[in-house]
Amino acid sequence: MARPETTVGQVLLARIEAQVMVLAGLDDAVRADEPDAVHRMRVACRRLRSALQTYRRLFVAGATDELVAELRWLAAALGRARDREVLAERLAARARELPAECGPERVAAELERWGGAEYREVWPEVVAALDSPRRRALADALATLLADPPLRGRAGRRAVPELARVAAREQRRTGQRVRAAMAAEASDRDSALHDARKAAKRARYAGETATPAVGAAAEKYAERMKAVQEVLGEHQDAVVAAAALAAQADGSGEPFGYGVLYGRQLADAEAARERLPEVWERAAGRGLARFA
Repeated sequence: MARPETTVGQVLLARIEAQVMVLAGLDDAVRADEPDAVHRMRVACRRLRSALQTYRRLFVAGATDELVAELRWLAAALGRARDREVLAERLAARARELPAECGPERVAAELERWGGAEYREVWPEVVAALDSPRRRALADALATLLADPPLRGRAGRRAVPELARVAAREQRRTGQRVRAAMAAEASDRDSALHDARKAAKRARYAGETATPAVGAAAEKYAERMKAVQEVLGEHQDAVVAAAALAAQADGSGEPFGYGVLYGRQLADAEAARERLPEVWERAAGRGLARFA
């Protein structure tokens, strides 16, 4: 007797369940401030939110709207601490690459002190969010979703064609944003590139969701979208780092080193913009989302 074919609803729920388990398992690690714990919890929030949004047509209309909002809230509560951690790590590492006349170790030490102070300032917000009734309600809502999924009839469709259709849609969406960003005026470019990064991340997650059912074709799709996300992420990180250096320059004890480091961040952003067309070309192929 032939086994019943996997449905797109089954694939989606498996993805959601896996990320819910990741999210639930990280509470203690985040409270203990273990290395990378905040990052992993934030990524789990994003993957869950992306699954609910990307495949929202499989759910009863409006059934997941509140969950999406609450996952966005938790990711934002984690985000301030994580963003400061990443920024300080980036700047200190880049500072140590400066020429000797810039005092690289002094600049790095000053940036590490600044980063540590910034992190400690926002850390209580993370603990408060984890200990809040809102966080517990989110966990309950995710458990309820899995126990009684509010799926529509279309969730019973064959998995592979539906997953390919969604991947193609997300590829088109990413392409639209990448092209808009490359054509944007300088004043709008950074914001447009950031929007393109978010679209590439969502497309990557769509590929990850499809991989267990599809295999190598979906894995390749996710890898290509990840490459686009990463080059756009490098651009965003450099832009944010340059802005942070500019904001701190007046109070710094190492103004010369900060100035050189600022210039290098601008150069890093420009280099990422120059790499984008080539990276996107590898992700733009018409056959990339043909999983069947």
